[in-house]
Amino acid sequence: MKNRAAYFGVFTALALIFSYVESLIPIHFGVPGIKLGLANLLIVIFLYKRNAKEALLLSIVRIVLAGFMFANLFSILYSLAGGILSLAVMAFLKKRGTFSVIGVSIAGGVCHNLGQLLVAMLAVETYQVGYYLPVLLIAGIVTGMLIGIVAAEVLKRLKNITF
Repeated sequence: MKNRAAYFGVFTALALIFSYVESLIPIHFGVPGIKLGLANLLIVIFLYKRNAKEALLLSIVRIVLAGFMFANLFSILYSLAGGILSLAVMAFLKKRGTFSVIGVSIAGGVCHNLGQLLVAMLAVETYQVGYYLPVLLIAGIVTGMLIGIVAAEVLKRLKNITF
């Protein structure tokens, strides 16, 4: 039990560091909300090394802490919506066992953007922000694939390590 708490703390700290590093990267795609999703790398790894419940807790803790440290309340709401939908879909696909880590991560990236877009539609009370959907889908596929490739490689190296 003590080891699990220690690993959770380490993953939380790493996720916060990755969130901070990502906030320093000056990449602007012309569409609000598009990011690389570096911290999601740790969520995917935790999902595969632990379980969906613990990965959900890690995701929520990371989003709330990073939101208060580097962003604002609206950012937390958008990120929570995207993170929860993303993790639910990733956990479902992982449990099915028919998708690779990369496929699961791509689905997570796409669903994260869909969750944020749904919150944006509710917040501004118009469906017109839905015009961002094609760009957000492409961004989710690309970033999800990159995170999935890195996660798959890290998981190969962590194959014999349990936590």
